[in-house]
Amino acid sequence: MQNKVLIIDFGSQYTQLIARRIRELFIYCEISPFNNLPSDMDQFKAVVLSGSPFSVNQIDSPDIDLKMIMGSKPVIAICYGAQLIAKKFNGSVENSNSREYGRANLSFIDQGCSLFEGINVNNQVWMSHGDTISKLPSGAKVIASTNSVSNAAYSIEEYNLYALQFHPEVFHTENGLKIFENFFIKELGFIQEWNPESFIDRSVDYLKSKLKNDKVILGLSGGVDSSVASVLLDKAIGDNLYCVFVNNGLLRKGEFDEVLKQYEGMGLNVKGVDSSDLFINALKGVSDPEKKRKIIGNIFVEVFEQESKKIEDAKWLAQGTIYPDVIESISVKGPSATIKSHHNVGGLPEKMNLKVVEPLKMLFKDEVRKIGNSLNMSKDILNRHPFPGPGLGIRILGEVNYESIRLIQEADKIYIDGLKKWDLYDKIWQAGSILLPVKSVGVMGDERTYERCVALRAVVSTDGMTADWYEFPNDFLKEVSNNIINKVSGINRVVYDISSKPPATIEWE
Repeated sequence: MQNKVLIIDFGSQYTQLIARRIRELFIYCEISPFNNLPSDMDQFKAVVLSGSPFSVNQIDSPDIDLKMIMGSKPVIAICYGAQLIAKKFNGSVENSNSREYGRANLSFIDQGCSLFEGINVNNQVWMSHGDTISKLPSGAKVIASTNSVSNAAYSIEEYNLYALQFHPEVFHTENGLKIFENFFIKELGFIQEWNPESFIDRSVDYLKSKLKNDKVILGLSGGVDSSVASVLLDKAIGDNLYCVFVNNGLLRKGEFDEVLKQYEGMGLNVKGVDSSDLFINALKGVSDPEKKRKIIGNIFVEVFEQESKKIEDAKWLAQGTIYPDVIESISVKGPSATIKSHHNVGGLPEKMNLKVVEPLKMLFKDEVRKIGNSLNMSKDILNRHPFPGPGLGIRILGEVNYESIRLIQEADKIYIDGLKKWDLYDKIWQAGSILLPVKSVGVMGDERTYERCVALRAVVSTDGMTADWYEFPNDFLKEVSNNIINKVSGINRVVYDISSKPPATIEWE
């Protein structure tokens, strides 16, 4: 039995947060949907049951055979998981007036319970449930309550099981990480061995044995994921890694040359390919965002395939896939209806008859940055804000052409430079400018103008799943707005997007 945790996903929006919290304790964990569990359960030392948007009383609600884990492995069940156990073991779950959403405080804690060691009464927790456990399952006892929910948490000693109706993984639960620490480390004795250094050593050894002397092709984007993947692969196979950096004409101003120089300075075997005109001409007259994504993705495939043919006997295609991408593709709800065109490579492996290697596919974004830091990579690359694959193509609302690209590049350059000047860049998860498909009247000197409007976007987040807009100082917004309007001919109005995710998304298209 290995030192790792299985998280069984019933479709909760918070499941990835459970994994992130456990990884924060340097414990390795994996997520599997309830309907596609690993065949080898012996490899896991403990199990977490996630929440769910479903009610356990629905006819088609998610279900598993609890007998395969109850009693054989320690379990911590969260929200839906706690309710599922209650229902299946002679308890009762009802939709009642005791439902809770948002913040709540624990009015009772069993001080003798090891799960709550070091946690006091009135500790704030995050609730998100319509159903409530009205009768405990057989053999259970209450270990925590709120003023409105008496069975906020229970334990079944016979099965080494804890069940919580609140979400310890959510930031708003004070001491949520402490609860996981009490369970996995203090009670179960997990070894905290999941760290960047051990990951790098294991990965390099694995890549050496897997790839041997084969040639590997990797498409660089300038972003964190592909950059860290390239350095890790270079450490394993050296000159057998061939990197291609394609300029689609939709990068930020000067970005192609700047990033290419950074890659060359890192000692990577990299080739820059400027295909700007090919991409921009193909987008002429296209306004629909998904059509733009597909056009950009298809041309990237064509360009990348042409360049790859120049590398004889290549056997592998490397990708900077990270764990959220993997989870999405095998989620409870199935792959998303519209594939994120900027995250895939449009069937390149099949088309080119290449095998795929994804050295980062079990990592979250923050873990990727930690790996890059341990590899002594440049902070300029590691701290770069996420940037969509279609680039400015989906930050220009409406048709993409040379003039709209000029406008957004100039405005965005002023905006990003301003963030760095005011020491705000590293405080923000993602920032960018959006060129709107409207014109507005303005006055410059004695002349009326009728020019474009640009929206500024900046959000704070831990993983991009949820995000809040960043509250800039007024003087910063005043300075950036004035600089854009005065220095970018063709823009006479600047607005700031104050929408959070949800309900809005981070990108506009």
